[in-house]
Amino acid sequence: MKDNLIIANKTFSSRLIVGTGKYKDFEQTSKAIKSSGAEIVTVAVRRVNILDKNKPTLMDYLDPKSIVYLPNTAGCFDSEQALRTLRLAREMGDWKLVKLEVLGDKKTLYPNMIETIKSTEILVKEGFEVMVYCTDDPIMTKKLEDVGACAIMPLAAPIGSGLGIQNKINISLIKEQSKVPVIVDAGVGTPSDATIAMELGCDAVLINTAIAEAKDPILMAEAMKYAVIAGRKAFKAGRMKAKKFASASSPQKDLI
Repeated sequence: MKDNLIIANKTFSSRLIVGTGKYKDFEQTSKAIKSSGAEIVTVAVRRVNILDKNKPTLMDYLDPKSIVYLPNTAGCFDSEQALRTLRLAREMGDWKLVKLEVLGDKKTLYPNMIETIKSTEILVKEGFEVMVYCTDDPIMTKKLEDVGACAIMPLAAPIGSGLGIQNKINISLIKEQSKVPVIVDAGVGTPSDATIAMELGCDAVLINTAIAEAKDPILMAEAMKYAVIAGRKAFKAGRMKAKKFASASSPQKDLI
């Protein structure tokens, strides 16, 4: 049976979501995304060129008809900025499925959860389907779900840090209580980090910097693709019980 990812009643076969920032050019971006097998890409609305018609755009390299564009509010530090950005995205491309980020400060890029919850509630009432970048706090993520978020996206570590999952317990708690998809967002540095996220039961992983800043982004994108697949299969298979002491692989009775 197919093991699909479902977000806001939309079905995807890939559980890897890829960002589009930090690549050297659009051609490399396109090749890396195709190598990743991702079906959703995030796009920072505030950094999209809409004024200079002579410059290339991402859409020249990635057909919006063949991949889902997920507008995000990267660079927004209050609710007003975030709301204006996503309303603009809807006017530009009729996008309803969006990713909300409301950052707290420029040093940590941690989410401002008060502004995030307020923005989520407003956007949901306006008909948006909101995937939300948030802290790995089970109380805050439950509140986001209560106000209508269609996906919860807790950070593994600070954005762009590559530190991997710093709090497995909280990620597990969030997954256990959530009725909407839980997607690890920010902090993944290596394919093993992505695998761990999936082994914890997360529904997907969003990765940007770890791919874009690799020496070979296209090869790293492929590595992340298989890491997510491996982690998902391991979670579904069910790991062995951990033991304190050794356990022989071969039977101990009837030895020669």
